[in-house]
Amino acid sequence: MSLARNALLWISENRTLRQTLPRYKFIRRAVSRFMPGEELADAMQAGDKLKEKKLTVILTRLGENVADAAETAEVKNHYLGVLQQIQQRGLDAYISIKPTQLGLDLNEELCFKNLTAIVERAAALQNWVWIDMEQSGYVDRTLALYKKVRKNYPKVGLCVQAYLYRTQKDLEALLPLSPAIRLVKGAYMEPANIAYPKKSDVDANFFALAKMLLANVKKNGVTLGIATHDKILIKKIQEEAEAQGLAKNDYEFQLLYGIQTDEQFRLAAEGYRMRVLISYGSYWFPWYVRRLAERPANILFVLKNLFRS
Repeated sequence: MSLARNALLWISENRTLRQTLPRYKFIRRAVSRFMPGEELADAMQAGDKLKEKKLTVILTRLGENVADAAETAEVKNHYLGVLQQIQQRGLDAYISIKPTQLGLDLNEELCFKNLTAIVERAAALQNWVWIDMEQSGYVDRTLALYKKVRKNYPKVGLCVQAYLYRTQKDLEALLPLSPAIRLVKGAYMEPANIAYPKKSDVDANFFALAKMLLANVKKNGVTLGIATHDKILIKKIQEEAEAQGLAKNDYEFQLLYGIQTDEQFRLAAEGYRMRVLISYGSYWFPWYVRRLAERPANILFVLKNLFRS
């Protein structure tokens, strides 16, 4: 893992810097590349514009490690409202939630109850809920949460991280459930005994996991979202899917708002299912710095803004 990536991930987890750095105008200006605004209305408007270009979306309000039960209830109620607004607007949009937003740090049963309320509303509206994966210390509890809620609600997806050594075994254990999986590389600071430290190894494992999941789309009914902006990996996965006899609509690409936009348009134009993850909310700084750590080009973008300011 590069020194720059390590430094950025350290910044993303430093409480003092989380409070101080967002005050700088150039940082607030630069983050607009990756999110249309802090309010739900901003995200909805962006979703409407993407709909015109035949792109579908996932909406997620930024935030994590909620340590107050009343606040977890507010998060739950917020997402219940989001699902209702999606229905009213006729927008093809899912929602994606971090378990620690719903109280996983406080009480696992509280988190489950909050999530169940959201999933029940989504089921009534025939919509999907995705569960994000956080740091490695949350993996076992998040897997247990997913398995528990998945028993009664099939339209629930789970994010898994290719940089963790354990992920292949986790996926093998999930396959009998016909799971919905979003495969990402991973964006938290993890020790070398838990996660691959080299980008090349993460890329190789991402492709190996994608290949395994593609093989189980028809065999085990896996619903698959490929979440990477790496054009080389995207091309390899397209070729692998074709070699396995899969159609373009048998799986989905899920990319972040504002990153590789031309690639998003290209995939949609070629007939692939292309879903854009739109983030919003005031708690954007840790998420934003993790996005910078993913690609050197993102860092250069911010530096240009720094010198302009």
